Amino acid sequence: MDLFVERVEDYRATVTRCAATDAAAVIGSVLGAGLPAGSKVVVPPDLPWEVVDGVVDSGLSATELDCFAAVVTSATVAIAETGTIVLTHGAGQGRRAITLVPDMHVCVVRADQVVADVPDAFALLDPVRPHTWISGPSATSDIELSRVEGVHGPRTLHVVLLT
Repeated sequence: MDLFVERVEDYRATVTRCAATDAAAVIGSVLGAGLPAGSKVVVPPDLPWEVVDGVVDSGLSATELDCFAAVVTSATVAIAETGTIVLTHGAGQGRRAITLVPDMHVCVVRADQVVADVPDAFALLDPVRPHTWISGPSATSDIELSRVEGVHGPRTLHVVLLT
């Protein structure tokens, strides 16, 4: 668990640990602290935690999703060795588009979803499902190695780790 947190933070993401019973309150705090007042948040239809004023995705277009400042999802598995979160877009994870368009992604990971390494993660994944592998906020570097964040997905990643 500590290695997973260390690696996620190495990617310039933030991790907040909390008890499972506090998940909804912590999600609300993370969104409240990280977003301007009145910002819109999209959530998958089957997210197991209530997000106050969260708008349930019902097939929103990319243009509509661009109006949302954040998305909240769950995860399928998390990898300690690499600090990577894997979504298979099942229950609580929503469509791939909702995880790539909003500028902030709050991803809830349960402690029992954290595995040691990539082979352990692959052993849990269904090869016919789509996978999105997230290792920190979206970032790239130009030829002078100047880091630019938010190019191919959310600029901010906040992991809520349920312990």
